Amino acid sequence: MTFEEFVEARLQALLRYAVMLTGDPHTAQDLVQETMIRAQLQWRRISAADLPERYVKRMLTNVYVDLHRGSWLRRVVLRGVDLDETLAARTVGDHADNLAERDQMWLWLGRLPRQQRAALVLRYYEGLTDAEIAEVLGRPVGTVRSWISRALSTLRAQVSPAMAGGDAP
Repeated sequence: MTFEEFVEARLQALLRYAVMLTGDPHTAQDLVQETMIRAQLQWRRISAADLPERYVKRMLTNVYVDLHRGSWLRRVVLRGVDLDETLAARTVGDHADNLAERDQMWLWLGRLPRQQRAALVLRYYEGLTDAEIAEVLGRPVGTVRSWISRALSTLRAQVSPAMAGGDAP
């Protein structure tokens, strides 16, 4: 497969993955663009890999995780991203309530450390196993499980007060 064929076949999936990581379509486009530049420069090595898409996804994840801490990304308000068909499948209620819930979830996800957020996206959005996530992130399976557990605990702690009617921390 040539680089051009790979990009044509997988670009949209990589962009959706990046949106789930960043919560912002514009930042996601920047990450994917940076990753595609790097991938084109290393295409011989990538195309020789057993799973080129997983190799590129790992590159994309690393670009996301390596963003400078305290950068402008942390100040971006996470809005305007469609969360796939899962939101559409929910019972239709007040549209403003749905938007408020989605925005709140994006804020909670945005507070997670990048590695934890990447692990959650790989698990629940991409549907990867612990071993596959460990491969993408280049970490041991135990570390991946720990990140997912901590992220879910953090989210539960934030969701519980909000469900009780209080504001989340």
